[in-house]
Amino acid sequence: MSRKKSVDRDRERDREEVEDEGSAVIELAAIMSATSTPVTPGPASPPLEPPKPIDFIPPTRPSSTPFPNAQQGQTDIRCLTCHPDCPSSDDCMVDSPISSPVVVEQNPVLTLTQLPAEIHECILDHIFGYRVSTTSPSLFNIPSVNARSLSTGLRHSRRKELSSLALVSLLWRDLIQQRLYRHLKLKATVHCSNDVMAFFVRHPHLRSYVKHVEIWFPVFQPKFHSTVPGDTSLALPTVSPEGIASATYALPTDNSTLEEVFYLVNMQFPEARVLTLEGGDRKKAPRVKFNLPGPTWATRNLPEISSIRTLIIKGQWNILRQTKDWEVISRALPNLEEWHGSYAKPKSKSYLSMASTVENLDPKIICLDLCLESDYRREVTCPPYYLKVCEQLHWCEKLAKAASSLEHLSYTGRVCHGFFDMLAKFSNPRTTRLKTIDLTVKNCCRQNAQWNESGSGITDMHFITAFEQLVLGGIRALERLKSVELMRIRYVDLDSPIPPLNPYFMISDGWCSGVWSDEIVAEINRVRPDLRFEEMVESFGDVAYNKEGRLVISPDFPKSRVLSLKLANYAMLSGGITIM
Repeated sequence: MSRKKSVDRDRERDREEVEDEGSAVIELAAIMSATSTPVTPGPASPPLEPPKPIDFIPPTRPSSTPFPNAQQGQTDIRCLTCHPDCPSSDDCMVDSPISSPVVVEQNPVLTLTQLPAEIHECILDHIFGYRVSTTSPSLFNIPSVNARSLSTGLRHSRRKELSSLALVSLLWRDLIQQRLYRHLKLKATVHCSNDVMAFFVRHPHLRSYVKHVEIWFPVFQPKFHSTVPGDTSLALPTVSPEGIASATYALPTDNSTLEEVFYLVNMQFPEARVLTLEGGDRKKAPRVKFNLPGPTWATRNLPEISSIRTLIIKGQWNILRQTKDWEVISRALPNLEEWHGSYAKPKSKSYLSMASTVENLDPKIICLDLCLESDYRREVTCPPYYLKVCEQLHWCEKLAKAASSLEHLSYTGRVCHGFFDMLAKFSNPRTTRLKTIDLTVKNCCRQNAQWNESGSGITDMHFITAFEQLVLGGIRALERLKSVELMRIRYVDLDSPIPPLNPYFMISDGWCSGVWSDEIVAEINRVRPDLRFEEMVESFGDVAYNKEGRLVISPDFPKSRVLSLKLANYAMLSGGITIM
């Protein structure tokens, strides 16, 4: 009986377990079915990333980055050369490699010589300043404030004091010497040439560092009076606060010839790219001799210098006085591309000699920078020396013929609208390569003008009218000068009562600025419709008249650069100006 009860109890327990399993299956099916729940299932969870191995090592930074190690570790000063037997062995932080094994630090401390070369260059550029490249043309960035003249851009004023930096390390020795010997200025005397030759023979590794050679020819030398009869030596003069006593000056007797100068540059400076010749300035200055004394019937060419790309001639009248002189120099520089010429004083001979020279300019010249008058002051009337030039030729036509074969032109002197008229005539729109034009106007030449109508300045309406015609001529020339990207025409007057009102006109990067009138705006819209003025202002500022009837002006731009100058407003300045 008891056995039967136990069997029934087991059957009842099994039936309850089966019922529990059936109910659990039904509930699970209800939950998993989409129709039984209002919430749709979300996206599947992304798979978990596999665990990283314990021995994972982050990648190191490339050695070309400025700072290879993000954390420098210990910054204390370490002794890397001393041994345990040094006097201060207790403070020594490096054990002897014999007594203990070498331990490699995870973040070693970098020394100066381990820095990348770019960092060294940045440090020295900060000390020496910006360096002008000798391979890129210097006229490309005419309006840039960072542009520096090739005559001074490669030379540093504290070169002697900074020469001691070459002792820092072997790397710095090369970098410092490259900057110190990049630009050399030499005196064109036989004695100095011999010293230079001897120096670079003893130090031949320095010759490749020289990129710019500047040579100046003395125009006088001191002549001292001997205190002892029969003594012809040059004793040192007596120097007093008033100057040098017991000394007179005479023509130099030890000057080198151009033949000797070119031979020196050719032999000692094979990497030179810029050559500067300074003829000097004085009353009745001697002309630089081209060749050594020899038979008059035998003419020798100057030694050829194939590395020179840029030629700078200062005091050009003492070196170039006729077309033949330029032909001799140009023949000795077969790869010349850029010519900078300037005159110390304005004279009629400068215009006449350059007129015959630039008329037949070599096709190899692509950049011309010519300064015939560097006196930036207004004129009351046209000087007599330029009237002599006008009687023989029209200078603007000769300059236009030379500019038609150039890529970059920079000119300072007298010019008028005839320059652009002839330039457009000589230029072929399909083959022209002229890209930049930079004109600094001394005065505008005018035909058949009275003596009181040929001056310059912001108070001279005859000059303002001629300047407007010059700008209009430049805009019309753009119709044929398709490749011109930058054009600047400016008048500089250092004695101007209001310097910001000095007229100028510039086209750069598709924008115009400077003087404007209705005729100028209409001509721009016809020739190049895509050009726009940055700003067009109707007045110069607050204008009134005082009790004496003089014009009183309070300009709106006392310090900022003027972007708009309406030409009609200059008529108010013709009676005089009072600045408030």
